[in-house]
Amino acid sequence: MTEPTASATVSVQAPATVVYDLVSDLAGMAAAAEEFTGGSWLGTASGPVVGARFRGSNRRGWRRWSTVAEVTDASPQRFAFEVKSLGLPVSRWQYDIEETPGGCTLTETTWDRRPSWYRPITILATGVSDRSTENQRNIESTLAKLKHQAETA
Repeated sequence: MTEPTASATVSVQAPATVVYDLVSDLAGMAAAAEEFTGGSWLGTASGPVVGARFRGSNRRGWRRWSTVAEVTDASPQRFAFEVKSLGLPVSRWQYDIEETPGGCTLTETTWDRRPSWYRPITILATGVSDRSTENQRNIESTLAKLKHQAETA
């Protein structure tokens, strides 16, 4: 795997299980994320297990788009999924949770997987020309919201 295109870590004064439940819950992430507005499990999947797929809805301003993601990791220490759009790889998102004496640390990381020829199309669809910078800002904002949600749960 190549180097991540964006990543940040936050210390959370809440149990790791609470944080895992937040990052692996589609509705919970919709409340915290900057672009992700919700999702639904596909097929017989009803939750975050390896191999489960979900359709994610996203929004930035007036632009809206959907993707399909497949869960690749679903353990108390990591929740991750690979995202595709029109059947093409778009990104990987990963949430690593490490227990600490006062709670845990949460690291959110993403990798841009778009083929170079597909990037101009996604710029038009999303309105984001510098995806790495935008994802870095989004991750920092999302982690702050997740921290608040976990610590006030």
